[in-house]
Amino acid sequence: MKNKAVLEFADVKKIAAAAEAEALKNNWAVTIAIVDDGGHLLHLQRLDGAAPISAHIAPAKAHTSAMGQRESKIYEDLINQGRFSFLSVPTIQGTLEGGVPIVKDGAFLGAVGVSGVKSSEDAQIAKAGIAALGL
Repeated sequence: MKNKAVLEFADVKKIAAAAEAEALKNNWAVTIAIVDDGGHLLHLQRLDGAAPISAHIAPAKAHTSAMGQRESKIYEDLINQGRFSFLSVPTIQGTLEGGVPIVKDGAFLGAVGVSGVKSSEDAQIAKAGIAALGL
């Protein structure tokens, strides 16, 4: 039997604080979602001024990243390159850039999803949050 690292509440708070700091530093109104390795929501924060729809998109991006064990941008790229059949994959809804997996020693612990600004900026915020763990 193997042991595996898991996100603890303290980790989630660190990720959320660093992601929020990155967003506020850039004056970006976003929603930040953090999920575990099964895509289950651990944290959701909608910053002042973030569009209501971002509270649905951010968790979807995080869920997609966690379940696929890769950045959600990969799915966006597949679809943009003409693989439209990928839109029929069950339970995958956040196929836009901005979902980033949390990986420690090759193990996937969860993901961060951000929505509210340009997709590349969403990913920047997610990566800043994950960086707070020192992974």
